[in-house]
Amino acid sequence: MKAISEFIKQNRKALGLTQEEFAMRAGLGLRFVRELEQGKKTLRLDKVNQALAVFGAQVSVGRLNSDE
Repeated sequence: MKAISEFIKQNRKALGLTQEEFAMRAGLGLRFVRELEQGKKTLRLDKVNQALAVFGAQVSVGRLNSDE
């Protein structure tokens, strides 16, 4: 989660957006954006992807090991 939090924060700042402006642009609540950037571990994946979509990114599921 830390990598996602840092990605969001760095890219938001690169766009010159405050947390509030980013929340409005992403269609999310300010509290969610704050918790996301703080690295809260129990966030809804659909909302994380909604935030990442602002930067053309998303979280996806993959196998850690493919020992099959």
